[in-house]
Amino acid sequence: MKLNLFIHNYILIIVLFIIISCDNNSDKVSENFESPIPEINMEIFNNPDCIIISQKAQELDNRFKRLIKLTGFNGTVLYAEKGRIILKEAYGYRNVRIKDEELETSDAFQLASISKMFSAMAIMILKNDGKVDYDEDIITYLPHFPYEDVTLRLLMTQRSGLPRYMSLAHEKWENKKIPMDNDDMLQLFVEHKPDKYFAPNTGFHYCNSNYALLANIVESVSGMYFEDFIEERIFQPLGMNNSFVYNMRNEDVVSLYVEKGIRGYYHRRWRWREMTNEYLNGVMGDKNIFTSVEDLYKFDRALDNFTLVPESIISESFERGSPKYWKRKDNYGFGWRIKEDMDSTVFHFGWWKGFRTFYIRDMKHQKTLIVLSNKDNGPGSSHLWNIIKADTLPLGRTSDVN
Repeated sequence: MKLNLFIHNYILIIVLFIIISCDNNSDKVSENFESPIPEINMEIFNNPDCIIISQKAQELDNRFKRLIKLTGFNGTVLYAEKGRIILKEAYGYRNVRIKDEELETSDAFQLASISKMFSAMAIMILKNDGKVDYDEDIITYLPHFPYEDVTLRLLMTQRSGLPRYMSLAHEKWENKKIPMDNDDMLQLFVEHKPDKYFAPNTGFHYCNSNYALLANIVESVSGMYFEDFIEERIFQPLGMNNSFVYNMRNEDVVSLYVEKGIRGYYHRRWRWREMTNEYLNGVMGDKNIFTSVEDLYKFDRALDNFTLVPESIISESFERGSPKYWKRKDNYGFGWRIKEDMDSTVFHFGWWKGFRTFYIRDMKHQKTLIVLSNKDNGPGSSHLWNIIKADTLPLGRTSDVN
């Protein structure tokens, strides 16, 4: 009986892609066996976590393969619990149109609005350096800013009431073949001063202007280009080697495509088409971070391990920026949406120019789900919430595992 159980477990492990050493940095079984029949690793049978993890990995893999059939999902996925990577996988192709070149988990995608948490982190780093005050009028940092009583806190929590820079640019930026950068955006506000949606701190309005202005403030305070600050203070310390901030600094005309990273695709007239570049991609802060699921998970680990800023600063980013009881099911912190009906769960989704991105953190149960797609339709958020809401694996706390 024991022998049959032994054989059953051994076969289960092979079928479910058991990692030979339960290494957290690898999610696939090596295919380069030295002999046709691999040696039995007794540690696997003595470690129930390995079996549990591989079963969960297979379940998730099957789920995303079903999403390919249901939604046409094309992208990369990373799911982790308690500091352990359960699934890290790529599904589909870099070139969606001709299905050429298979995706890899190291491929960099445009994060779209998930970029906002990096802009907020830049401000938190400056706060930790003693260079900014969340509640100071931002005129302190941008002397020509045409509105009063707008603070960093109000920008980060989407309570400034500022109008949308994209709408302003659509009307006032005359030549759309010339890139518009953050300084140009600020100058449009100075010249035209469109009406605010409401007085600062009297309501909530999700607006990209808030986070684009954070990039201006980072440059003003640090004396560095925004992309250089993010590279030096976030990407390099965390080893995010496949990440970059896209910008069109010093470019005279809008290039046809964004040459670095994965390209996005949209569906039009019964076929997938490659998304071209545009003048608004010159504005950073609200978008334009390109990264991979692997690198974004390094950022995720840094949030728990307080690598970039101490706990006293990072914890505030997950606090409600608006009153708890208001007429929305989600609140907003510093670059994070806060899910009111799920305790200690924060998230952000992104959608921009052929990309759909999803990042969910259930901090109570130490779950992380990252999904990056280079199609504009995405896998459907309801499917992803079901993954987060599923039972937590009975593993020990391993938050120090990278």
